[in-house]
Amino acid sequence: MVTTIARSPAKPFLKWAGGKSRLLEALSQHFPPELSKGHLHTYVEPFIGSGAVFFHIAQSFPIQAFVISDINHELIVAYTTIQQTVEELITILTAWQQDYLTLDEAERREYFLQIRADFNRDRAQLSANFSTAWIQRTAQLIFLNRTCFNGLFRVNTSGDFNAPFGRYKQPRICHTEKLRAAAQVLEQTQIFRGDFTACEAAIDAQSFVYFDPPYRPISKTANFNAYSTHVFNDSEQLRLRDFFRRLDQRGAKLLLSNSDPQNEDIGDRFFDNAYQDYRIERIQASRCINSNIQKRGPISEILVANY
Repeated sequence: MVTTIARSPAKPFLKWAGGKSRLLEALSQHFPPELSKGHLHTYVEPFIGSGAVFFHIAQSFPIQAFVISDINHELIVAYTTIQQTVEELITILTAWQQDYLTLDEAERREYFLQIRADFNRDRAQLSANFSTAWIQRTAQLIFLNRTCFNGLFRVNTSGDFNAPFGRYKQPRICHTEKLRAAAQVLEQTQIFRGDFTACEAAIDAQSFVYFDPPYRPISKTANFNAYSTHVFNDSEQLRLRDFFRRLDQRGAKLLLSNSDPQNEDIGDRFFDNAYQDYRIERIQASRCINSNIQKRGPISEILVANY
């Protein structure tokens, strides 16, 4: 449990593909009005990712209960570890940061590759339930996220973390206050591992659910959802649409975001057709993970709401 009062606001402790930190201001304008009025008691986020929206809502609105989930086991390990043993995690990361910053670039590369190898080797032995091994695992995840190239979590088809070494001069491996602040928010949060239906039992007419699923590719080559070996194709997008409908009938307030396929093909009406019974809007987002710097920049993001 947390032993020190956080002095800074809780923000994402991982850099994650599709993270919503840059979109918070625009997204918040589309939250249901009942949220600020205190009429909604539960916030649910079934694709938690970096948690930017979750942390923002937890600290900005009068919500009584929080429920998060993700199919990515590494994420669930990290959130649970920070929730339950943040001080032990900070101790490990502080030591690693002190060691790492004393090394030259060649030594840092070897240090990075060793932790990456340990991370991949130990994956098969990782328990499904919380154990002390989860603390080491979370430390490895955060270290790799802070020191790998482009700071992203990426796995191959076998599930091995495969992002290469990043040449950062002074990486902040242990952000103590950020971790403690996250732990405070997580104290009142239920955490589940599973697909987007894992949270269903917690959702009722006084719930606000935000869906941020893996992006539908905006081009044939832009298919970055490699944070999990689970394939989220059009069939899964439509299964999510069906779940959206089911929760709508239950009376929950629902908001979903995804990449707008019309960025690449003006005739692609996949989401317009799938969610034709709901309110659809488009907002400006920033694409920042394309390997081609020239293709990074403003794009349209699609929002779907049932209110």
